[in-house]
Amino acid sequence: MNREILHIITKTVATVLLMLCCLTAAAQNDAQLTQYWEVPSLYNPAATGTTDYLRIRGAARLQWVGIKNAPKTFSAMAESPLQIGKKRIGLGVNLGQESLGLFSNFNANLQASYKLRIFKGELGIGVQVGLLNQKFEGSKVVIPDGDDYHQSTDEAIPDQDMSGNSVDLGVGLWYTHKLFYVGAGALHLTNPKVKLSVEGSESNETQEYQIETPRMLYFTAGSNIRLKNTLFELMPSVFVKTDLSMFTAEATLQARYNRFLRFGVGYRWKDAVSVMVGADIKNFFIGYAYDYPTSAISKASSGSHEVVVGYSLKLNFDGKNRNKHRNIRIM
Repeated sequence: MNREILHIITKTVATVLLMLCCLTAAAQNDAQLTQYWEVPSLYNPAATGTTDYLRIRGAARLQWVGIKNAPKTFSAMAESPLQIGKKRIGLGVNLGQESLGLFSNFNANLQASYKLRIFKGELGIGVQVGLLNQKFEGSKVVIPDGDDYHQSTDEAIPDQDMSGNSVDLGVGLWYTHKLFYVGAGALHLTNPKVKLSVEGSESNETQEYQIETPRMLYFTAGSNIRLKNTLFELMPSVFVKTDLSMFTAEATLQARYNRFLRFGVGYRWKDAVSVMVGADIKNFFIGYAYDYPTSAISKASSGSHEVVVGYSLKLNFDGKNRNKHRNIRIM
């Protein structure tokens, strides 16, 4: 009996935590990806066109497996450099879809970056403009019989599907040196507000709801360190995001063998530990990451799974890309 009560309490706590996390994520819209280094332009428009490759990436993530209606994320991006005379720019597009229970978010962005040679490296200045869509499936709301707090026709709870759109803007800086890279991006600059409306079920009055997306700041840095006289290289990286009221930071260390097989570990502050493995096979990339939660959500979830796949095509420019990120040789 005690075990049954404990199980019910655990599930209840996990559900409350999930609801709180979903409400926060519904307002933020940006995908949380453990393999953030593979899709930098999702968080910074200045990261487009930093190499001599046309890069296409797709990502899928199942968050908190074991909890009903937990977040599911799908993202895609494509970006490429472009040479205009002696000037270099980057162009890109990205798409994102996330479902969180009865909420869903969709965003689509066009990106452009301008490259400048500075301090023996390359500085990218980027901007993006996009569309933000929010949906709520009110037709799937179920109020249990015998609920003492809500009527079956409670106007505070939408019983119809709703959706709304808003324009979204972002900017960023991205610096690439032969020894390292570092970037800072600011998304949702206009603090977009999506208004949802629906006709009242028992009146002609229109019920209006609003979802506000906070401005988000993203900071990224990393390097490749090649171990001398070996086929191994180390790839440390850090990723920080904040809206000035919440803060998340994660650090990752990967090892890559012969520019083919990679594996690594990571830690997201007060949230999860992660392990990852990936492979570069000619022009293709595939990577997998598993997160195990270190928060109270671990009582109800076995973890999160994430897959990233991609394709890269080398483009021919006059001369070599002087700004291509290289390896540091040590030992």
